[in-house]
Order: sequence, then C-alpha cells, then structure tokens
Amino acid sequence: MASFICKVGTADGRIIEKEFEATHGDLLRENLEAQGFHVFQIRRKGLRPASLGLSFGPQFGGRRFLSFNQELLVLIRSGLPILQVLDAIIERMEAGKVLEVLREIRDDVKGGGSLSEAFAKFPRFFPTLYVASVRAGEKTGDLPVTLGRYIAYQKRVEALKGRVKGAAFYPLLLSGAVIVVVLFLMLFVVPRFTQIYADANAQLPLITRVLIGFTEVLTEGLPFAVPLLVALAFALRMFVRTERGALLYDRSKLAVPFFGRLLGDYAISSFCRTFATTLASGIPVVESMRMSRGTLNNRLLENRLAVATRRVEEGMTIASSLEQAVFFPSLALRMIGVGETTGALADMLNDVAEFYEGEVERRLDRLTTLVEPIMMLTMGLLIGGIIVAMYVPIFQLAGTVR
Repeated sequence: MASFICKVGTADGRIIEKEFEATHGDLLRENLEAQGFHVFQIRRKGLRPASLGLSFGPQFGGRRFLSFNQELLVLIRSGLPILQVLDAIIERMEAGKVLEVLREIRDDVKGGGSLSEAFAKFPRFFPTLYVASVRAGEKTGDLPVTLGRYIAYQKRVEALKGRVKGAAFYPLLLSGAVIVVVLFLMLFVVPRFTQIYADANAQLPLITRVLIGFTEVLTEGLPFAVPLLVALAFALRMFVRTERGALLYDRSKLAVPFFGRLLGDYAISSFCRTFATTLASGIPVVESMRMSRGTLNNRLLENRLAVATRRVEEGMTIASSLEQAVFFPSLALRMIGVGETTGALADMLNDVAEFYEGEVERRLDRLTTLVEPIMMLTMGLLIGGIIVAMYVPIFQLAGTVR
C-alpha cells in the first residue's frame, strides 16, 4: 500500500492535512468522501513539491498553464482524438517535470482512464477547480465549452494578480532602496564623521549628538539584533502555520485600515468569479461553494463560508447564508439574491466579480498614487536629515575659524 498526504475539509468547516495509506488514490478519495470529508487534494507521499518542481511555480506557472490550456482547447476543437491531442502537446513540450507528468497522463488515458481522472492524480499541477471543470465537460459532452470557460476565468484571475503584483512592486523597491541607503549612511558614513569630530574636540549640536548616539547603538546592537530578528521571524512563521496562528494572522490582515478593505474586495471578486465558473460548468451549488472557498485565501473568511455552505445544504438561500457570513457587502448580496431568484446566478456572480475587480483596481490606483510621493518624501527627509545632522558641525567650525 502507498502513503498519501490528503488535504480535506471536515464537516465543521476545518481544513486539515493528514497522511493515509491506500492502494490507489481514487479509492482513497471515494472512502474519504463517503466518510463526509470534502477532499481538496490527494498527493502520493513520495511526490513532494520539491521533486516535482512545484506545479504553479517555475515548472507550470500561470502563463504556461494558460498556454497549455489554450493549445489543448484548439486541438480538441479540431476534432482530434484525445490521445492524439496529448501526443501533439507532448511533442512540442520542452524537457522537464511537466513533460514527465503529461506522459504519465497520456499513459493513463491510453489505459482507459478519463482525462479528468488522469489530471486529478497530479493536484500540484492541475488544481481542483480545473479538474472539476474537465470532469463536468466530459459528463455533459461539451469539454471545449468548459475548457473555454475555464481559460476565460484564468485570464481574468491572472490579469488581476498581475495588477496587484505590479502595484506592490514599486513601493517595495523604494522601501528596499531607503533601507539600503540609510544603513549605508548609518554604518559607514556617520562613524567616519564621528571620528573627525572627536579628534577636533568640537561641541556638537543636539541633532548631531542624537544621530551619533543612535548610530552607536545600531552598530553595537546589530550583531545581536540580526540573529534575534531571524529567530523572531522563524518563530512567527511557525506560529502562523498553526491553526490558531493562521486564523489570528488572517483576522489581523482584515483589520488593517485600507488594506483590509482591499483584501476583502479581492477575496469577494475571486470567490464570485470561481463560483460562477463552477456553476456554469454544471457543478452543483453546494459543491461549487466548497470548491470556491479556497480562493478567499483567508482562514477566517473560509471558516465563515464553510458555515454558509452548510446552511445552503440545509435549504437556506445562497444570499441569506452569505449575509450571515457577515463579510459580503449589501450590494453583492442584493445582486446574488436577484440572480438566484431569476435563475441567472452564474451571470450575476460574474457581474459581482467584475464590479469588485474594478473596486480593487481603483484602490490599487489610489494606493500607488499616494504611496509614491509619500515614499519619496520619506526618503528625502531621512537621507536629508542625516546629511544635515552631520554637516551642521562643519559649518559651525567654519564660522569659528573666521
């Protein structure tokens, strides 16, 4: 029997990762689902992310995965059998872990397995939502339609992720530059001026004495501060990995002014976009909500949505259950309620996602507009203040010489 690492959701809304033994991953999935668990991921213990090169890392990043799906869709639409489709993709695929995985998928399909089952064996390369979309397309016989819908979804998600990363890049670059320049001045430039003033036995102004004192503390404490900061960062990282730590960390992120609202809008847009895609693929409502929960990327919101999902399963309307989850704005609830009543829930969810994606972009524009001048002003004040503090005694000495 082989060992598998399983990420499952419990009936009370918790997400846990445990190790099980089974003869086959599909049998293990069926057994876990029969016990009432929602299976997010099953991974053979030997197949670690490092050995596979990380599916959505360098080996199969978002753009490459999108390109793969676009090529897959074009070949399927051309009428080729699925084995020939996979052969055509494999022929043009460069060597690496992705090629090895695709060859195993091709062998599974040739042996009589379905494409979705073959994809499901490699959850690090093919996410649960993608596998479910392919499975739904196979059941309904419209695989090109579901693939096209997933590609459109992925393009929107990648575009929004790129927008967020682009907005964060410049402030982070400026912050790094400020830290490097200030450390260089404090650790190398200021001590040399300090020695000059000590040799001259000059009476220093208050601002210069404060700067020199701070520099001495920084220089003497740096050998102790660096290991302490590393140890503190490691301890915080380990704490955040615990259930309680992750929940506290995610709760604190939502409480930060401006950024908390930004994260909330981003979570709502991601959830609604994914929920709409799964519903349009023919996946039942409750299962769609469970699959979409992970896109919230926040443990607190995921727990609240798990409770809302159970209420829907018990017969409550989607809008009412989401309203009790607290974090959904009234506008989104009204739109979801209208879509649920009129039978156009998927379309209305897409409209909600587009609205809040626009809100995220507007907030990011506002953030970058404010951050850039603030960062430049902060850099100028810090560096200018250090330079002025070190040169004031020189001007005083020059006045004395006259």
